[in-house]
Amino acid sequence: MKRLASLLLVISLSASAQPLTWSEVIPSGLPQGARLFSGVRIQPALRAWYIDIDLNVPDLAVRPYLSTTSSRKETVPDFTARTGAFAAVNGGYFGLADGASYSAVVYPDRVLAQNVAVVTRDNKSYPVTRSLFSLNTSRSPAVDWIYHFGGRPADIYRYAQPAPNVMGTPAPLPLAAAGTPYAEILTAIGGGPTLLKNGQVRISYDEEVFWGSGVGADNRDPRTAVGYTPGHHVLLMVVDGRQAASEGATLAELAAMLLELGCVEAMNLDGGGSTQMSIGATLVNRPEGQTSGVRAVPTILALVHADSLIAPHKTVYFEKIIDTADPECTLSGAGWFESANAGYYGATRSLLNTPGQGAKFAQFQPRLRGPALYEIQAWWVASSNRCQDTPFIIQHQGRSDTVRVNQTANGSAWVPIGAFSFADDGTEYIRISDAATRGQYIVADALRILSHDARTGAASNAIVTPRSPLLLHCYPNPFNNRARIRCRLKEDGHIRLALYDPLGREVAVLADELLMAGDHEWPLAAEALASGLYFVTLRDSRGGLAAAKVMLIR
Repeated sequence: MKRLASLLLVISLSASAQPLTWSEVIPSGLPQGARLFSGVRIQPALRAWYIDIDLNVPDLAVRPYLSTTSSRKETVPDFTARTGAFAAVNGGYFGLADGASYSAVVYPDRVLAQNVAVVTRDNKSYPVTRSLFSLNTSRSPAVDWIYHFGGRPADIYRYAQPAPNVMGTPAPLPLAAAGTPYAEILTAIGGGPTLLKNGQVRISYDEEVFWGSGVGADNRDPRTAVGYTPGHHVLLMVVDGRQAASEGATLAELAAMLLELGCVEAMNLDGGGSTQMSIGATLVNRPEGQTSGVRAVPTILALVHADSLIAPHKTVYFEKIIDTADPECTLSGAGWFESANAGYYGATRSLLNTPGQGAKFAQFQPRLRGPALYEIQAWWVASSNRCQDTPFIIQHQGRSDTVRVNQTANGSAWVPIGAFSFADDGTEYIRISDAATRGQYIVADALRILSHDARTGAASNAIVTPRSPLLLHCYPNPFNNRARIRCRLKEDGHIRLALYDPLGREVAVLADELLMAGDHEWPLAAEALASGLYFVTLRDSRGGLAAAKVMLIR
């Protein structure tokens, strides 16, 4: 599974410890923009790993999951495989008996679990502002001390300093007026204590009242942590402990490791026997020296495709789709030919061409609704022989931006390219160029252009076929054996959710029931199905229809 790359990074954690040597490991299963590193120290013995996630890659995101299994807990490898995440580490704190999460879990528009608000020590109640790692609606990460004043995302308040608890002297209850509402929160996970804040070591162990909890500060233990750099890279880290090969790390050592790797803010997660890192279903580390009998946990913090965020729905005022057969698309250069693969958009197949010097390209003329910020999405058919660095050149407002995409993955779905300000002066375009080097073929299929600016048209709240009252989404897509199907039902009613093969034959009925309006989700298990393209259809009792293409890849 692994090979060591030549990159070596040496850091010294303290004057008394030997250097920790980091080596890049190349595992199967990590997407472009994510890298795995392994760290080793001889004395005191230490083994650690971290995944570097570049959030500047639009396809990548980080999000938590809360287990919905009947037992409420799963091992991290099982959890990662079931959700279809690329990779994950264990999440926050929980009850060993009941599996209830004691740390916050925030999904888009929903708070599934809250950080503990009060901790009792020596018959005294200590109100706590515990740590939270989050992404906001712009996908920017943060670590904050927070307090919940209700059960909604809008009730989460952030504080510049933690509640000033001192052993024996509880802090006063946090006041909303002293904090800032986290209005733009998208997704988050709780833990603690904070390790780094504003580029400095800031271990808020006492203020968050971790003394007496079993979470030690100065003992070397297995640890899990998350941090981020100024360049919007998120680091997921685990440290093995309680074994001859790796004694573990103190909180101060953990903070120093993350600081020297470039993090400006970081937070501790649950550790000990819970410390696990998984890439797909493969366990990376050795929790307490074990490879089996690993502890089950109720939450994970996962690396996912950005589609898995299912971000809050925005009002769409303008939507335009341009296929390669439409007059707004022109092909330049020789050698274009149709792909034989299924999963293309509309009635015309994806077009392929070989890499070159930029002379061959598919150019899309947007013809928009006036000056505004427009979101660009692309559709292609993925395959192993596609280029991993296909350039999308966006000419807008007198400037040119190039976004390179990996067309071996994420096919047969709308993939975000980015948001760009257009002048709509007739000179602007989006070009799929042959100036790639990593692969055999570039793909041109279809573009989708959206605007959330009210100046560009009349409001339309559904990013689906206008006649449909439903919003249907599958993630991840493409998927391997397991996926999740989510729908947004606008009205109460009876629905039928079914899976079809490319010949229109019904393969499975995933749901046939009466539902209330709102969001609903079902698992899609495809172990018995052959690889290829499938269609998920959702029909309601009023004649509404929504459909989504899904690609099963093994």
